[in-house]
Amino acid sequence: MDVDAALRSQIRNIETTYGKPLDYWFAVIDSSGLTKHTEVVAMLKADHGLAHGAAHRVSLLARQRTDDGAAAPADPADALYAGAKAGLRPLHDALLDEIRALGAFDIAPKKGYLSLRRRKQFAMVQPSTSSRIDLGLILPATTPAAGRLESAAKFNPLFTHRVRVTVATDVDDELRGWLATAYGLAG
Repeated sequence: MDVDAALRSQIRNIETTYGKPLDYWFAVIDSSGLTKHTEVVAMLKADHGLAHGAAHRVSLLARQRTDDGAAAPADPADALYAGAKAGLRPLHDALLDEIRALGAFDIAPKKGYLSLRRRKQFAMVQPSTSSRIDLGLILPATTPAAGRLESAAKFNPLFTHRVRVTVATDVDDELRGWLATAYGLAG
């Protein structure tokens, strides 16, 4: 199942479980006057009984709407690869294709990067400069940082390791192995 299919499935499940279409939840959010994601999630959970994952997804989808109420473009990476970083988009797409080959996962857009999650977060993809994507990974603490696999302590403390990706050949069997390990642990 690809990411778009997984998202559609999650939306159908939310609508079925809570008996209301997304537009209803968008109206609830709009009438609440709340704008911060965490506040909206808390309100949907406390006032309407949504589970955390459902409230999180509904809040994200509400935030992605355009001013006319229509859904925003489905790909959250579009905003990350605008301007000077546009040349990295093919590299990003190649990297995400490799990750999608591992199986289903959610993409949570964050400020400046994409968080990749299964039950837990396992990776992040961040265009850090106009010539480099940083791939943050959550690997076992016993995994040594050596060569391309750097410690992420100074990069982002949410991750154990980082790999700098600058060219398509950086997406090799070694990187696929690290991704598979992180993906499996998040499972």
